[in-house]
Parts: sequence; structure tokens; C-alpha cells
Amino acid sequence: MTKRSLKRGLTGFWWLTLFFLYLPLAVVVLFSFNSVNSSANFAGVSLRWYQRLLSNEQILSAFANSMVLAIVSSVIALGIGCLIGYGMYRHRHRKLGWLIVLIYLPIVLPDIVFGISEMAFFVQVHEATGWLQPGLATMIIAHVTFQIPFVALIIYSRFVGLDPTLFEAAKDLYASPLKRVRHFMLPTIKPALISAFFLSFTLSIDDFVISFFTSGPESATLPIYIWGAIKKGVSPEINAIASLMIGAVALAAVLSLIFNRRRPA
Repeated sequence: MTKRSLKRGLTGFWWLTLFFLYLPLAVVVLFSFNSVNSSANFAGVSLRWYQRLLSNEQILSAFANSMVLAIVSSVIALGIGCLIGYGMYRHRHRKLGWLIVLIYLPIVLPDIVFGISEMAFFVQVHEATGWLQPGLATMIIAHVTFQIPFVALIIYSRFVGLDPTLFEAAKDLYASPLKRVRHFMLPTIKPALISAFFLSFTLSIDDFVISFFTSGPESATLPIYIWGAIKKGVSPEINAIASLMIGAVALAAVLSLIFNRRRPA
């Protein structure tokens, strides 16, 4: 096999992989514009299903819950994860293997196990104290717990990539700890902060399992609503919701890429 034929084969395999990755998403988006209530036959282009979304109070409520959950949990996780990431960097020369395991554990743990454990914990706390009744607050706490490891690892990776002498240089210039944070550390890790926020936002919007186990009757998110509605069959209205979620996640990814390119490392 020549080098040219190998290159063509790898290129073809690349495009074939992309085709299988994005074809299901394209089908969902296409049938969201279907003029008839069918997920098998496409009869024409129509915006009727998107118009129905705007008049459906349950969907609007689920959308609002999803946005509040994603934004609030991402902001909290960003603050806590940033501190943990910096702490891991400051003490990177110590034997902290157990800490790395604790950071990675929520990432590799199956969602259903994590969701059930969170639900059991909230139920026990609520029975003992009356606090943490299942609802949006418990969902925010649960989302923060699985978002923090992603944020911490991103921030840690950014700090590891910096020249250690930069920190000493800031001290030699008599910068106070607050000034070092404000004028050196935050501007330097800003791309990582933006990436971590949008990743946390995407994970929260996409999550179903953990949200399902920690939600209350009035705190359904879009994934939970879709799961309940899909029992009656996949309708163009469900496709429209899924298309909007695809657009939201794609927009978050594009914004993260734009911000990172404007702020080169």
C-alpha cells in the first residue's frame, strides 16, 4: 500500500465516521420541520412545531429550569473547581495520588450510580432535617458535584502549562496576593475558565440520569420532559426540542472556541 492510497483511505474513513456521527442529528433536525405529525414520512417544510413550543407552558417551564440549572451550577462549579485546580497545582510535588483518585471518581462513576447515591443522600437529609427537598436546589447541588472535577482538571492543566518562574516574577515585582490574582493569574487562565464554564454548561444541559433522580415534581428539565413525552412516540415536536438543544450545545462550543482564539495562551 502506497503512502498516497493510505492517505486517501484514512481521509475516507474520517468522512465516513463524521457521516455516522452526525447523520442521526441531521435526521432529527430535518423532521423537526416536517409539516405533518410523522417521524417516518417527510411531507414538507413547516415551522408549526416550533410555534407550538412557544405556546406550551410545560416546555417553557422545563426550558427555564434547564437554563437556571445549567447557569447556576456552572458558575458555582467554576468557582470551586478553580480553587481545587490551583490547589492541585500548588501541591503537585507532594504525594497526592489519593486526591487525584477522588477527582477522577465522579467522572468515571456511572451516572445511574451517582444519581441513586445523590437521591438517597438528599432523602436522608430531608427526613432528618427537613432540608433539601427534591427540586431545583438538589439538582443544582448534584450537578455541581459532577461538574467540579472537569473544571478542576482543566484549570490544573492550564496552570501546569505555565512557566513556574512567572509566579516568582510576580512576587519579585512586589505584587500583593490580590494583585497577582487579578493582574496575572485570572488573565492567564481566562481561556481555561471560559472552556470550563461552557463544558459545565453543556454537561448540565445534556444530563438526564442525575437530573431524573434528584428532581422534584416542579423542576423537570428538557431532557426529563423529552423522556416523559417520548413514551407516546417520537413526534416532530420532540424533534424540535431536540434540535433546539443541539443548537444550544453547538452555540456553547462555538462561543468557547471563539473566546479561546481571541485570548491566545
